[in-house]
Amino acid sequence: MRAPRSALPVVVALVLGACASNDGGADGPATDDEAGSAAFVTTTTTDPDAATTTTADSATSATDTTPTDTTVAPIGTRPTSSSTSTSTSTTTVPTDDRTVGNPVVTSEIVGEFDQPIDLAVRPGDNALYVVNQTGTIVRHDETQTAVVAELGSLVSGGGEQGLLGLAFHPTQDLAYVNYTDRGGDTIIAEYGVDAVGRFAAESRLVLTVDQPYRNHNAGELMFGPDGMLYIPLGDGGSANDPERRAQDPRSLLGSMLRIDPTSTGDAAYTIPADNPFAGGEFEGIAGAPEVWAWGLRNPWKIAFDPVTDELWIADVGQNEFEEVNVVAPAGGNPAGRGLDFGWSALEGAERFNDDIAVSDRNTLPVLTYRHGNDGCSISGGVPYRGTAIPELAPAYVYSDFCSGILWALDLAGQRNLTLLTGFDSVSAVRAGPDGELYVLERSGTVHRLIAG
Repeated sequence: MRAPRSALPVVVALVLGACASNDGGADGPATDDEAGSAAFVTTTTTDPDAATTTTADSATSATDTTPTDTTVAPIGTRPTSSSTSTSTSTTTVPTDDRTVGNPVVTSEIVGEFDQPIDLAVRPGDNALYVVNQTGTIVRHDETQTAVVAELGSLVSGGGEQGLLGLAFHPTQDLAYVNYTDRGGDTIIAEYGVDAVGRFAAESRLVLTVDQPYRNHNAGELMFGPDGMLYIPLGDGGSANDPERRAQDPRSLLGSMLRIDPTSTGDAAYTIPADNPFAGGEFEGIAGAPEVWAWGLRNPWKIAFDPVTDELWIADVGQNEFEEVNVVAPAGGNPAGRGLDFGWSALEGAERFNDDIAVSDRNTLPVLTYRHGNDGCSISGGVPYRGTAIPELAPAYVYSDFCSGILWALDLAGQRNLTLLTGFDSVSAVRAGPDGELYVLERSGTVHRLIAG
């Protein structure tokens, strides 16, 4: 696999990282991944300074440094080569090129919920809307916590199924949910929302996607800066992409969908005219008109940077690698248009299914980490744009369901900072209405990151 190109001729690998110990570690300063476990592909020839954090009442800082592998691509480019490609293409990115400082953080408990798996923000509302996998949506603010939607009778439960995502329309009193129904298929449905955030009793069906297996449903959905609804879907499940759906954009599975979910006439939703397959083939490739990008395995949380409009994707790996992708708007189009993120020809940046060709179109991740002490299932993930922890901006903050480590990816500084450890079954890291960050534990607790 070629390293990402950059303007500097020297490419070095820095071995960086810190992993949680088996007992959760002891209180003390957390570090950047210079401590042991991350290998950065970068153009920097000196080690970055270590950052420090303090630990939360329910989280501890890293103490063990068992080596694993993490690879990070340099800021300013987005690699799109494959391991057998004869050339490496890059996408110029109008990024925020500030480096992250040395943030000192801790966390505080916001509340206890019933398998929280997502958190959404309603325009003009300072409350948190917590999505419970079991089927309820809870509105939480400083004065009260109230259930505003009850979908438990509609959803299938257990494993990776259930109520999985929520997004509020940016200009209308509408909410969209993503859940698996009693038959295990993906449902995108629209609900009216009243002035105090309560959902209407009846919904309107927007989209149904058949799911052949019980896993890899993804589940996120989010409005982009263009006002369109983005829906990342897993490859259909089982293991190893058995039907090779992720590399077939004619399938909605293994893809990022982009639609206007509001109804027009008899249509439940409309296809934006600038979708790559809206008018037929795209660059000689046939695809479904809903598909915006493809080559995804199980994209577990996406986020748009409110400053740069970049699209971040945390994609859960198969046997060996977890990955983070980030792409920027290009050519006057929103981020991600017509991109192939490589699965299952590639897992992370490494060859996977040999029967699928790799090409210059494959867009590589900006970070991968190997299964082991760092974890086994990435939980995305948002760029920090709050004000309470200035030294944390503009890091991408994410975690892992298996390890409970909370990281801050500093692309400009070529660092992957370990912020906190000891969280339990992290399902997501999400931003609240003021840009501050929340860590959701599927076991029930929601934490808020604060300055230490």
